Amino acid sequence: MTGHQQLQRRLGVFDATSIGLGSMLGAGVFVAFAPAAGLAGGFLVVAVLIAGAVAYCNAVASAELAARYPASGGTYVYGRKRLGEWPGFIAGWGFITGKSASCAAMALTFGNYVVPQYAIPVAVAAVVALTGVNLLGITRTALLTRVLLAVVLATLVFVAAASIVGPHPAGASLGVDASDAGADAGVPANLGGVLPAAGLMFFAFAGYARIATLGEEVKDPARTIPRAILAALAAAFGIYLVLALLLLNHLSPAGLAATATPLLDAVRNSSLAAGAPVVQAGAAAACLGALLALITGVGRTTLAMARERDLPGPLARVGGKHTVPFVAELAVAAVVILLLLTTDVMTVVGFSSFGVLIYYAVTNAAAYTLAEHPAHGPRWLNIAGFLGCLLLAFTLPAASVLGMAGVLTAGAAGRFMVLRFRR
Repeated sequence: MTGHQQLQRRLGVFDATSIGLGSMLGAGVFVAFAPAAGLAGGFLVVAVLIAGAVAYCNAVASAELAARYPASGGTYVYGRKRLGEWPGFIAGWGFITGKSASCAAMALTFGNYVVPQYAIPVAVAAVVALTGVNLLGITRTALLTRVLLAVVLATLVFVAAASIVGPHPAGASLGVDASDAGADAGVPANLGGVLPAAGLMFFAFAGYARIATLGEEVKDPARTIPRAILAALAAAFGIYLVLALLLLNHLSPAGLAATATPLLDAVRNSSLAAGAPVVQAGAAAACLGALLALITGVGRTTLAMARERDLPGPLARVGGKHTVPFVAELAVAAVVILLLLTTDVMTVVGFSSFGVLIYYAVTNAAAYTLAEHPAHGPRWLNIAGFLGCLLLAFTLPAASVLGMAGVLTAGAAGRFMVLRFRR
């Protein structure tokens, strides 16, 4: 990266943890449980446990690599350094394309919650506003993330309270065993539905990648990044596990699978129903927080790929009063707005799960090559994480696998042609 203007190290452990947790408690917490319950039924908790286990493998690998290579770009950089240019490119391209679709979906979810009849214009306005926040510097991003995260956490506490006090329309039980898990009509109880559900739930955990992509802007990265990644993951895992148990108990597997707004329905079907607008406000804040962190992470990976000429060189420009990658940020915003205006982005959200899992498969492979490993992350954990990512990726719905595989293939073909032209 010699000759490139560097970003400034402004983030401490608390800021970095907030950004990671804000990403993991984004719009996914308000929608992910329903489709996962539709696949796993009463085994939803097992899916959360599997997703959490794979996420832990990936988080440890990310923390090790980010501490060693504290530069913007995350696994794109790690893959290049440890495995070669092609694995790094596949990881970076999968992250940028998959997460751009996620950005558009987050923005549209925000629009649907705030003003459903004008969802797309409101979504575009949100992208423009949050890009403006990012251009003001990473410390502004961290500050707004902390504010939005506080709102989301308060909302989740309220949902948990509503789920506990009931009344519980389905009369379900927290102790769902194998014989009871399929009792609700239309909800599969076989373990074959657990792995696809775990793949969906893993997508909700993947926010800790944002900490690694900000490696160039973190103070004392060897100490800060591992602590922030593991703290954010531990908090998110506890929250998702508790919510899964409470929602299964309160709504039943069938009721949970049948709703597009599980947390909102949990409140509406309780004695605290008057607080439903609180959940809507919390969902809006969650979408904004996740969108803010996603735009930041995609922009930094775009910057890293441009520095290595895997994307157009002008995207590597850093400047302005707050030393931000302003060209990359503006380019990401333009792509997201284009997706909002031209596609039904809600149908492509599943594609990003495949891209993210391939991204983390490269992360684990890169971490495996390190000579030293911490006690909480032995080398065999990298093998488990690599295999876990591939298993979850290829058990996702076929449309998701084929769609993102096509995007990855197109990107690789484009890079191959560019390299041949340069010769």
